[in-house]
Amino acid sequence: MQEQPHQPKNAAPEGATDQEQQHFKTLAVRLDEGAHAQLRFIAQLRGNSIADEIRRSIEDRINAAQDDADLIARAQEARQEIEREAAARTAAIAGFIGQTVTSPPAAKTAAKPPRARRQSEARSE
Repeated sequence: MQEQPHQPKNAAPEGATDQEQQHFKTLAVRLDEGAHAQLRFIAQLRGNSIADEIRRSIEDRINAAQDDADLIARAQEARQEIEREAAARTAAIAGFIGQTVTSPPAAKTAAKPPRARRQSEARSE
């Protein structure tokens, strides 16, 4: 089996346009020798570079995370916290420059399904 030619560190996948190449970030990954040897062998078997195999693994991990209900809930909480902090900072800046602050719109949260009415509530109508 022939090893893939080494690509420069900042190289984008083959066929990427100039604009696509500007959006890549370089990561350094430390692997023990055994893991590196196995990864290199897997890449050779598949006809890919080691970088392609790492990218594929990361993409698979991200896709799996997007289906993780607990992680999604934590992401929603983080987004709400960011929105609260942004509103507070906006108010602070507006106060600093002497502007009146209007109430920011309420943070969007998942709508709760309507509560089932009790029989006693339904009869009183």
